[in-house]
Amino acid sequence: MAYASDLTDEQWMLLRPVFSPPSKAGRKHGEGLRTVVDGMLYIAHTGCQWRFLPERFGPWTRVWSQFRRWSANGTWARALTVLHAVARTAARRGEPAPSMVVIDTHLARGASNGGRTFHDRGGPYGRTKGAKRVVAVDVTGLPVAALVVPASTHENHACDLVLQHLTEQGASERLELALVDRGVTAAAAGRLGRRHGVEVRRVGWEDKQPVFRPIRHAWRVEVAHARLGRSRRLAKSFENTTSSATAWLQVACIADILRALPKLTARPAGTTPAPVIGLRGGVLLVA
Repeated sequence: MAYASDLTDEQWMLLRPVFSPPSKAGRKHGEGLRTVVDGMLYIAHTGCQWRFLPERFGPWTRVWSQFRRWSANGTWARALTVLHAVARTAARRGEPAPSMVVIDTHLARGASNGGRTFHDRGGPYGRTKGAKRVVAVDVTGLPVAALVVPASTHENHACDLVLQHLTEQGASERLELALVDRGVTAAAAGRLGRRHGVEVRRVGWEDKQPVFRPIRHAWRVEVAHARLGRSRRLAKSFENTTSSATAWLQVACIADILRALPKLTARPAGTTPAPVIGLRGGVLLVA
C-alpha cells in the first residue's frame, strides 16, 4: 500500500546520494533504505507515534534507530541543502545558492519534559514552555535552513546560529542580505553582519513614523511557517532533545520542498524575473 507521503522514483534519485553516500567499507544499508525514509516522511506528515508506524515500513525500531543516526550526523540538514538547490534550479534562479534569506522564529509549546534546558519558558513574559523553531527561506519562499533551540533563546542568538548553520552547509557563498524582524536588536544586527560578512537588515515599523519598510519577500518566511504546520509531527514539540526536534523540523522542510517541486518545474521559462530587493554600496542587489 502506497501513501501520499511516499517518495517518487525521481525524488528518491535526488535524495539517495545523501542518505546512502559511497563508503570504502562498502554498502552500509540494504535495499529497503527508501522504505525507511518513506516511514519517516509518513510520521512527519501524520504525527503518529513510533510504535504505531504501519508494518509496510518494516520494524519501527529500525526506522527509529536510523532516524537517530541521521539526526546526530546532520544528514537531514544536508538533504535539505541539496533539495533547496534543486528547487532554485527548477525555479530558474540564476544560482543554486541564495543571495538573500529571511529569518524568523516560531514558538512551539512543549508536549514533553524535554530536559531542564530544552523545553524551558520563553515568548512574551516567559509564559510559554516549549521550544523555538528558527527557519530561513529565500526568494522562492522555500526553507534553506531550519533549527530548533530552547524557547528562552534570544532572537539575536537564534539568528546567529542560523547564519552559522548556513555557512557550515555551504549555502552562504552568495549570501549578501539577511532580513530579520525587530526581535533582533539594532546593535546585534550590526555585530551579526560583521561576523558573517552579510548585511543584516531589520524589517518592521520605523521608530518614529508608522511606515512599513518596503522590503519585498519578508513575508515569505511567515507563509513557510504556516506550511510547515501541515506536518502533524510539528503540532507541538514532542521531542526531548534539540537534535531530534531539529531533525523533524528539517524533515518537514524537505517534505515542503518536495511538494513544491512539480509546480516549479511546470512554470514557463521567463515568467519570473529576478526581483530587486535592495541597494548595497550603490549596486542593485537581486535575489
